[in-house]
Amino acid sequence: MKPSRTSKAWMQEHLNDEFVKRAQKEGYRARAAYKLIEIDDKDKLIKPGMTVVDLGATPGSWCQVTVQRLKGQGKIVALDILEMQPIPGVLFIQGDFREEAVLKQLEAAIENRPVDLVIADMAPNISGVKDVDQAGTMYLTELALDFCQHWLKPGGNFLVKVFVGSGFDELVKQMRMQFDKVVTRKPKASRDRSSEVYLLGLNKKP
Repeated sequence: MKPSRTSKAWMQEHLNDEFVKRAQKEGYRARAAYKLIEIDDKDKLIKPGMTVVDLGATPGSWCQVTVQRLKGQGKIVALDILEMQPIPGVLFIQGDFREEAVLKQLEAAIENRPVDLVIADMAPNISGVKDVDQAGTMYLTELALDFCQHWLKPGGNFLVKVFVGSGFDELVKQMRMQFDKVVTRKPKASRDRSSEVYLLGLNKKP
């Protein structure tokens, strides 16, 4: 199949992207690493000694950043429906976060103990139908928030990628019920035309 003009343009833009070039040069698996780096530089989320859960981890660039910032002290449990090449210091579970059995595996991996930080960069398989994709993304986000309710320590933080659209305001309301403060972050590596933003729930309420 011949690539469409749109996909060619996308590939061209991708190859010229400064964050793609930096990721290749600096050994990160994806440009998304710079989104977490910028947010963590500002909000100081990752500290040595923490237990961190990374939801939607593949290909692993957020895990790479987290490993660096934990400085050999702490634990990372990562989960994704897609396979991920191993990263030293990361315990990876391959499975669908929407399935009860996979959730049980994740709970066993954190030894049924509360965690310090949950980071989530999840997206469902994109269908191209905007409302369907938005609903799928929101569902994953709500599951991640539910996981935080049960397993995030009081005072812990939650960083999640969302798309501004249907259900966004409701999600912010739900997060405000769980966290002292909820802020929006749009890092430089997040493309301007994308409706993607990151919601950060700070200081989980007891």
